[in-house]
Amino acid sequence: MNNQYVRREVFCCETCRELKSFWEKEISKQTCYRELEEHRQGRSALRKLREEWKQRLEQRLRMLDRPDEKEKQAGPVH
Repeated sequence: MNNQYVRREVFCCETCRELKSFWEKEISKQTCYRELEEHRQGRSALRKLREEWKQRLEQRLRMLDRPDEKEKQAGPVH
């Protein structure tokens, strides 16, 4: 290939510092966004509702798996 068409990038120390600074700022922004999103989700009632429904479904499945235990818990009918 002809040398006139070859593009060579030259990095100096200043360019490296600028790149490092740029990426440190980007990482900092993304970390901030992630923390805000985690905080928002923590305040949300959705997680609590999902956990409550999960517990209800587990209880329901246990009850359906062992119908005879329900009768034992109710006690003898007089």
